[in-house]
Amino acid sequence: MKKLNSSEIRQMYLDFFKSKGHSIEPSASLIPVDDPSLLWINSGVATMKKYFDGSVVPENPRLTSSQKSIRTNDIENVGKTARHHTLFEMLGNFSVGDYFKEQAIEWGWELLTSDKWFGWDPEKLYMTVYPDDTDAKKFWKQVGVSDDHIIEAEDNFWDIGEGPSGPDSEIFYDRGESFNDLAPDDPENYPGGENQRYLEVWNIVFSQFNHEPDGTYKPLPRKNIDTGMGLERVVSVFQNAKTNFETDLFMPMIEETQGLSSTTEYGKDSKIDVSYKVIADHSRAITFAIGDGALPSNEGRGYIIRRLIRRAVVNGQKLGIKGPFLYKLVPVVGKVMESYYPEVLQQSDYIAKIVKSEEDRFNETLADGLHLLNDLISETKKDKTYIINGADAFKLYDTYGFPVELTREYTEDEGIKVDEDGFKVEMEKQRNRARKARGSKKAMGLQNDLLVDVKVPSQYVGYEDLSVDDATLETVIVDQRLVKKTATGQAQVIFDKTPFYAEMGGQVADKGDILDEKGNLVAVVIDVQHAPNGQNLHTIEVKRPMEVDGHYKLTVDRHFHSKVEKNHTATHLLDQALRNVFGEHTQQAGSLVEPDYLRFDFTHFGQVTAEDLQKVEQIVNDQIFAELPVTTIETDPETGKKMGAIALFSEKYGKTVRVVSVGDFSIEFCGGDHVSNTNELGLFKIKSESGIGAGTRRIEAVTSKEAFEFLNEHNTMLENIASGLKAPQLQDVPHKIDQLNDQVKRLENENKSLHAKLAGQQADKVFEKIQEINGTTLIAGTVQVSGMDQLRQLADTWRQKGYSDILVLGAQVEDKANLIVAVADEKVKLGIKAGDLIKAISPNINGGGGGRPNLAQAGGKKPSGLNDAMVAASEWVKALA
Repeated sequence: MKKLNSSEIRQMYLDFFKSKGHSIEPSASLIPVDDPSLLWINSGVATMKKYFDGSVVPENPRLTSSQKSIRTNDIENVGKTARHHTLFEMLGNFSVGDYFKEQAIEWGWELLTSDKWFGWDPEKLYMTVYPDDTDAKKFWKQVGVSDDHIIEAEDNFWDIGEGPSGPDSEIFYDRGESFNDLAPDDPENYPGGENQRYLEVWNIVFSQFNHEPDGTYKPLPRKNIDTGMGLERVVSVFQNAKTNFETDLFMPMIEETQGLSSTTEYGKDSKIDVSYKVIADHSRAITFAIGDGALPSNEGRGYIIRRLIRRAVVNGQKLGIKGPFLYKLVPVVGKVMESYYPEVLQQSDYIAKIVKSEEDRFNETLADGLHLLNDLISETKKDKTYIINGADAFKLYDTYGFPVELTREYTEDEGIKVDEDGFKVEMEKQRNRARKARGSKKAMGLQNDLLVDVKVPSQYVGYEDLSVDDATLETVIVDQRLVKKTATGQAQVIFDKTPFYAEMGGQVADKGDILDEKGNLVAVVIDVQHAPNGQNLHTIEVKRPMEVDGHYKLTVDRHFHSKVEKNHTATHLLDQALRNVFGEHTQQAGSLVEPDYLRFDFTHFGQVTAEDLQKVEQIVNDQIFAELPVTTIETDPETGKKMGAIALFSEKYGKTVRVVSVGDFSIEFCGGDHVSNTNELGLFKIKSESGIGAGTRRIEAVTSKEAFEFLNEHNTMLENIASGLKAPQLQDVPHKIDQLNDQVKRLENENKSLHAKLAGQQADKVFEKIQEINGTTLIAGTVQVSGMDQLRQLADTWRQKGYSDILVLGAQVEDKANLIVAVADEKVKLGIKAGDLIKAISPNINGGGGGRPNLAQAGGKKPSGLNDAMVAASEWVKALA
């Protein structure tokens, strides 16, 4: 076996398929682009959907990639098995309507067995095939695989619902008897069974059918190849590792963790090893996910990141690690992956900062979770049920990040079980909510060849001209059919040349008119999109009959186009201004360029202050007032990057790119339209800024006439405010507001003082009414106060004076009810807790609450139940005996 590291293995795979005419596709961001069916990119083919369903025709039908991917459906198995991971790399080669089964098998065999490449022993390789796929079996035999190394398996058919599907062939590597974990006669002891000896390393999918909406399977117009080879598994074979974790992809993180741990070193105790593996695996996933722009939160991708961080932290505590530590693994991950993902190490400081912040947050939450768990343990002992119900176990998991196995470990020592079936029910409910939130978008569309086969050339000339006098109508589509002519109604058309911009990069499509040779209006352009082969596909409302090969004049709405240009250039200025203010980690996360406004989404960890926005706005306007020239050159992507051009990580760039420079201030890859000088923007004004998701914020802004109108409108509002405040001049408004605020504050203090005095007088009467119940003194009553703050003040007075053992006060504030319970410290030591009492009496006000053992509070919507709550408090104290 060759001695290769993970970087060499990855590169060898890509080099092999490059030698077979494949284009190497860069690893895409883990965050899907325009694909609501996925939370994460979870395979190599996930980034190739547009090619397989025919919505885009690739420049080269042969593609290969090493795609970083995240799957979290089996997160509980990570660390316990040899192969489960949250983040992994999928090596793949793809054919989009080019080579098929015979060539894919021939090349697969060559890569695996040729001494020039992997050089594996052919006798150690086994293949599974779909029973009806006689071609696959025949081709495997042709390359030299013997009959006893080819196994038929009924589940060798790849199908995810509507869209491309077909039989597949899995390749297994025999690791030898030393890896065998089953008896010789075990029914799972074969290649393809559940065992450790035969390791699946590659799956080749032969997409040859369309799974139709009616459930039938029809032959694809273009047959495809889609393969997946897990890098981590292949590395474990080359490095003869017992599991994927004993390879150079994971050991550096394990060794770093071992240096921070005060417990057994890795490899000495299988139970302890699980924690090391979880930390190593999760550190990779969170580092890459945050690097691609996802941030911890309570929903979606952010929830996954938060869950992974918390799971790793909990396992760190099992290893005796105190305080935040996971952030220290970020640069280690970056160094391991540097050869293919240099951006991770470059962003490591930023990523580590976010991870540490989340660790600090969770360490506080963890203490609360342990407190809740201890309370649950006490309650089960008290109730003599000796079982934590599923809902409570799920709350510990969902709110506090406790994996159910961690809850089980804590409770087992106390002789208490966990209702794991109930936990699974709650987990499934959450999964259903997540599936519902993602909607019913198809994972991959049905393959449609109508536009794929339309390959007539079409030139976009809109960068230079906004009208074309003699455009030839090449293609007409009506109701998804190619036709030679069309009368009135809606149609899609392609011309040999066009000045109409097709929607792309956030810039909306141009609008305008189509005229005949006599100048008569024949159609109105309402939308323009890119066809699969790159042509500008116009959606039009036909006014007069049009025919293929006819000649027409195309004119873009210049006013509409000019306003869009201004706003597009403004997004470039805004993008760079945000980087200047917040740092280079800030990335564009989406944009929309309309004629009347622009919308710009960007990644940022934290709030954006008014002062920050003012700085951004000033920077943009400074560039406008500086009258910077806007220039564009066409070049190749590598040259553009060397020039310093910013590229969107989610975008795939062709052989030729346009690089747009705004003076020396901004330089970006961009295929859109722009002004020739920033002075054309006139003015830039931010209308709003808000958070739209975890770590993603949105700015809406206007330029030119719309900016002036926005400022003029606000000036009118300010003049009206000045008039209402009786301020002689606009500059007097702030002073008038300060005067009013001082007056309001003074009146509020006077009001608060009067309420406190009134509450004190009431409290004196309440504190006199002491009940003695079985040796415990209780004060319970209602008072008229302004809110919970005054109830807490009364509780403080009660504690200082030591009026009784227990205090229960209630108050109606508007249409709400408030309750507060306080317990003397000596009674808390005896096991009497304010939280227990508040839970017992708060149902009387249709509410709930909690707090510390010596002080708890509750709110409810039923003020009429306050007196019942006081009675319930007395009954609760009686029951203590």
